[in-house]
Amino acid sequence: MTLASPAAARTPTREPVLSMRGISKSFGAVQALTDIDLDIFPGEVVALVGDNGAGKSTLVKILAGVHPADAGEITFEGEPVSIPTPTASRALGIATVFQDLALCDTLDVVANLFLGRELSNGTLEEEEMEKRAWELLRQLSAKIPSVRVPIAALSGGQRQTVAIARSLIGEPRVVILDEPTAALGIAQTAEVLNLIERLRERGHGVVLISHNMADVQAVADRIIVLRLGRNNGDFLAPDVSYEDIIAAITGATDNVPPPRPHLQVAPKTSIVREFPPRGRGPEHGR
Repeated sequence: MTLASPAAARTPTREPVLSMRGISKSFGAVQALTDIDLDIFPGEVVALVGDNGAGKSTLVKILAGVHPADAGEITFEGEPVSIPTPTASRALGIATVFQDLALCDTLDVVANLFLGRELSNGTLEEEEMEKRAWELLRQLSAKIPSVRVPIAALSGGQRQTVAIARSLIGEPRVVILDEPTAALGIAQTAEVLNLIERLRERGHGVVLISHNMADVQAVADRIIVLRLGRNNGDFLAPDVSYEDIIAAITGATDNVPPPRPHLQVAPKTSIVREFPPRGRGPEHGR
């Protein structure tokens, strides 16, 4: 098992595109995050794992501009930044694909890809949008039969592909994927994992949130473990075992119960009660 410290991962010519230092967030009396550090490098898949309540969703929503951080610093391409809104996050170069995908089932692939970003010159440029849609899907090696079919006619893996492709319309530097393989079959999961590898090849920094350790170990370069709102591990994926990851997630290595003290058990004592022979009680013979 090899810990991947930021200093070890960084080289003179390779700086993180996104860094978080000392990020904390609370909701009333609940401390969701405490002093979180995170580095995302271009062309790298970083898996963010942890049990329910570990703080993964809160961290993602801070990067997506949904929640502001209470403390800490975020730098993007070496410059300190603030992310007050989702619009600011997208403008900065961070694209987030949430688990619900937010696709319109009744619209076709082209309409979903350019929803809110339609190409127009007085009228919609349908041919140009269709052309760009095909170009983007081919770059991702996406298996979409037609860009003119409604989203409702696509499989779960194909819908995930459309959602990811839509996030790339603005040429983001960082792509965050929240449970992209949840509720997918084996073939569809393989399709999405291949898509994540295409994102890495394109030079995007990818943050993968997942509970599926097989998927994590299949595509991740580094694995960041959160536990109870704190950093609890930063591992190089090729060098860490499944057991090490689970131990960091559950805190097994830190919370092993102490051995029980040896109890001295008193030896059992037998109480023998003597009974007189039948018919020969104390009054017999009087």
